[in-house]
Amino acid sequence: MTLKECYTALEGNYEDVISRLMTEKLVNKFVLKFLNDGSYELLVNSLKDNNIDEAFRASHTLKGVCQNLSFTKLYESSHTMTELLRDKDIAKANDFLPKVEADYLQTVSAIKNLD
Repeated sequence: MTLKECYTALEGNYEDVISRLMTEKLVNKFVLKFLNDGSYELLVNSLKDNNIDEAFRASHTLKGVCQNLSFTKLYESSHTMTELLRDKDIAKANDFLPKVEADYLQTVSAIKNLD
């Protein structure tokens, strides 16, 4: 799968990320680094531990990374999660977690299929 096809599969904005980072080589480098980002796992574990502050930090970090890489779908769900946690609504955050998880898994799957 090409980088452009990867962005289609993860429902991101390829043109936006290229306009920001300028080259496919640089975009590819940072896209692959996303696989090692621990923000999602920290979010999940923090919610399990009812640690709202740590969950908020993890969600906010995930949102920022997704925004910078133009991972539009995951950005939108992580943004919603961040706002739920900003409001300290752990019940709604836990209810919303499956949406973030689905978007995260879709993103990771697409990245793992890059050539």
